[in-house]
Formats: sequence, structure tokens, C-alpha cells
Amino acid sequence: MPTLVVQHSDDVIVRPAKGKYIAEHIPGAKYVEVPGRNWHHFVEPWRPSFQEVAEFLTGHQADVAEDRVLATVLFTDIVDSTRRAAEIGDRDWHALLDAHDAIVRVQLNRFRGREVNTSGDGFFAMFDGPQRAIRCAMAIGDAVPALGIQVRAGLHTGECEVRGDDIGGIAVHIGARVSALAGPNDVLVSSTLRDLVIGSGLEFEERGTHELKGVPGEWHLFAVASP
Repeated sequence: MPTLVVQHSDDVIVRPAKGKYIAEHIPGAKYVEVPGRNWHHFVEPWRPSFQEVAEFLTGHQADVAEDRVLATVLFTDIVDSTRRAAEIGDRDWHALLDAHDAIVRVQLNRFRGREVNTSGDGFFAMFDGPQRAIRCAMAIGDAVPALGIQVRAGLHTGECEVRGDDIGGIAVHIGARVSALAGPNDVLVSSTLRDLVIGSGLEFEERGTHELKGVPGEWHLFAVASP
């Protein structure tokens, strides 16, 4: 039978000599060494192993997708920020923004979110847990009124394209569109995200079906109910 022996060069449990021995004692076997010391080829870093398997089975080394991740995206921004900035002037507005940013970052750290980027008075963050993302948005909404401002938040869960420290893809666009439909103090989520946290104790109010600009189909949205 055609046989492939994949060996990690720095493996301290199954050393390369053992892998070579196996390959030498199977007629026609192909022996391949890949970098690292990963004994379990199905955990990270698994891509080099899988690429060798793909080439052995298909005759060519297919690219193994490594630039996509399932994540919950959160968008927040300050309600009526332009009017508020005009009322208090640039200097005070910049001080207010600094205080707002500090509050958001404290809550992101508390709920293990990762800041992706900021734009003016808005934040874009990602989470690997949908419930934590929602509770982070709620905590931000509860904290910022002390500054005399309100925020709105929109969330969605989907597969995102990783581009360095940034993420993109249709899931990100959906999250941004959901956020744009949120009102003052709203934490607005897609039905996808709502379904993922059923049983968490969070409660939701229906906000109807909407068309999201540039996104196919109609989307059912929900607002997180105040406790």
C-alpha cells in the first residue's frame, strides 16, 4: 500500500530515527520531516503535516486555510458625538474621548476581548466567546453615563478573515450594519448571535427584520433586555 511517514524533526518522544526506521521497513514508503516537535499532528502547529498529507493523497500541496477564525465582533460608538463635541469644544471633547476609551479598554480586558481598531469615537473588537462579548457591551453601556454620554453597540458572530492584526469579511460588515441600526443604550445583536447564547440567562427583545446595506437577505435583530 502507498505509505507516507510524517516525522517532526525535533520530536523528543518519537525521534526522527524511529520515523526513518518505519519508512525504511515499508516497501516504497515516503518519508517526510517537517519542522517542530509536535507529536500530535492534529493540534497546532498542524498545517505542515496536513499539507504533506494533502500532497501525498492528491499529488499537489493544497493551501490549508489558516486565515479564518470564528469570532464575535463588537462595534460601539458614542451617540450624538458630533453634537456633543460642538457643545463642549475640542479640548474637553478630547479629554472625554480619553476617558471613554479607558472605560472601553477596561471592559475589553475584563471580558477577554481584543481591540481590533478605533475610529474617532468608535471601537471595533473581537471575542472568542459570544456571551462575554454581549456582557462586555452591556458593561460599557452601564459605565459611560458617568461621563455624560451614551453609547450604542452592535454584535454578530461569524467566520472572519484574519489579516495581520486586523480582521475582515462579511461577518464584520454584518456587525457594523447591526451597530448602525442600534439606538442610544442599545446592545443590538443578530439572530445568529442570539441563538448561540440561548440558555445563558440573557434576555432579548425583538427589533424586527431588516435589510442590511450590502448584505444579502433579511436579518432578524434583537436588543438585549435590561436586567
